[in-house]
Amino acid sequence: MTRTSTLAAAACLLGLATTACQPAKPVKTAAAEAAHVLAATDIEAGRYLVMTSGCNDCHTPGYAPSGGKVPEAQWLMGNPVGFKGPWGVTYPHNLRITVANMPEDAWVEMLNTREGAPPMPWPSVRNMSDADKRAVYRYIRSLGPGGQPAPTAVPPGGRPTMPYEDMSIVAPKAG
Repeated sequence: MTRTSTLAAAACLLGLATTACQPAKPVKTAAAEAAHVLAATDIEAGRYLVMTSGCNDCHTPGYAPSGGKVPEAQWLMGNPVGFKGPWGVTYPHNLRITVANMPEDAWVEMLNTREGAPPMPWPSVRNMSDADKRAVYRYIRSLGPGGQPAPTAVPPGGRPTMPYEDMSIVAPKAG
């Protein structure tokens, strides 16, 4: 090993040791930022991402139980059925209202930095390229406003007044 490569390896190890003590932060790599969906328009790319990323499964009432047979005009209007777990009860937001009241850059920033409760897959969303986040925003905006705001989240131990699915982990009984 040459002296230069030895110094580079030592610097790398020192960098890793320093980084290991820091809280994890989202990292945008050039490769991740370069990878994005190509389509005839950003709106079509956004539509594809919404359809394949599971957005409708939670944010569109009845989508998952019907096998996706909900008219597109009703997509992403939030869901009055929440998800209960140790975090309390969360309700999928009406994304059409969200984007109607939010500039595109703020949407991208939110998707890059937000830490929310399950079952929203925030780590996966943060890893989307900014180009794809913008395409999703533009697609949702193209649907126009619609629907009502989602119910407010309920903290752990609170009493939900709206329906929810219990996502608590249940261990099998020893027997």
